Amino acid sequence: PGAARLARLPLARVKALVKADPDVTLASQEAVFVLARATELFVETIAKDAYVYAQQGKRKTLQRKDLDNAIEAIDEFAFLE
Repeated sequence: PGAARLARLPLARVKALVKADPDVTLASQEAVFVLARATELFVETIAKDAYVYAQQGKRKTLQRKDLDNAIEAIDEFAFLE
């Protein structure tokens, strides 16, 4: 119960997505939690980096082009190209 509050993504939905992969047969609750938390941190990181580009355009709202700029500029996101 305590671990569920630490994750913002719904763990049941994450588990359903994990089970949708035909290569996955079992997924422990701990593995689902870690995957959900890692996803949250990833989204937070890329959103913060993309927000820098939105600010450069004098906007407060992220647009697709801001995400594209962050992906192109930051080597850690190269796998998304």
